Amino acid sequence: MTHFSSPRSPAKLETRRRAARQVAGPLAVSALLAVAGLAYLAFGDPLGGSAASVSDVRISHLTLGLCLGAALLLAGIGVVRWSRTLTSGTETVEYRSDADTDGSDRHGQGWPMRTGLRRRRLIRNVLLGTLALLPLPAFAAVRSLDPAAVTRRRYTAWDEGVRLLTEVGHRPLRASDLQVGEMVSVLPASYLDLPDAGPARLNERAKSPVVLVRMRPDELAPASGRENWHVDGIIAYSKICTHVGCPVSLYDRTTHHLLCPCHQATFDLADNGTVVFGPATRPLPQLPIAVDGDGFLVAQRDFTEAIGPSYWEREA
Repeated sequence: MTHFSSPRSPAKLETRRRAARQVAGPLAVSALLAVAGLAYLAFGDPLGGSAASVSDVRISHLTLGLCLGAALLLAGIGVVRWSRTLTSGTETVEYRSDADTDGSDRHGQGWPMRTGLRRRRLIRNVLLGTLALLPLPAFAAVRSLDPAAVTRRRYTAWDEGVRLLTEVGHRPLRASDLQVGEMVSVLPASYLDLPDAGPARLNERAKSPVVLVRMRPDELAPASGRENWHVDGIIAYSKICTHVGCPVSLYDRTTHHLLCPCHQATFDLADNGTVVFGPATRPLPQLPIAVDGDGFLVAQRDFTEAIGPSYWEREA
């Protein structure tokens, strides 16, 4: 029996191991960086930080971009290194006598010993570990299905007796402060009670803005049950468009129409915020308002409808 075998000196074996480590190392670090970036995006800073301001949100985006960018760079380095070193003809292949031609001993005599990923155990284990880490970011999606979180998103900072404050200067308003045809953007006074650090104030800033408009009382056509939701012709509606959530801000005092600048959805504020044009399919939610004992405009309660865009899973 003739036996041919390529030499397997310790030096060559060490070279092969070093080459495998040079491939597996970048791939492993790449996988860890990718998972770390996605985990940071999904669950926030594990050290206790939070997106409390616009600057913090930018830092979060920068962190995610750096993690994913470095992960892609290292993955590319690992693949290039693999293609240059491990597939450049340095594999050890053993040949033995081909006297056994009936195929009964193909993995022994008569056939070349196959090489490839199976013999690169380190690289194989790294790739398998990476595949095992891939489902982890899916926990972020599962976490968002928390019924308590969904319930919290349905409500805003508006509540009974909460005063209406101007967006600029946070000044409380009296009915006499608004002229017929005037529109003012307002926030709930309880917004200022939220902590500066943390996402609570940022979230309320996104979903609680309201537009306050004054028209003559005889121009209003309130729906049944909404007859006392205005104060001498002053009405309040959510500023968040029910199409995709853009802030509606263009008011025509002649037609009482409020226009969303993003996709031109138009709402009739004199007719309960109904849609008169554009892609929106749901009226603007109306906030019932009243006057407190000091003469300031306040909310009667929170919105009775869901704020923002309509999606298939929403009840309204």
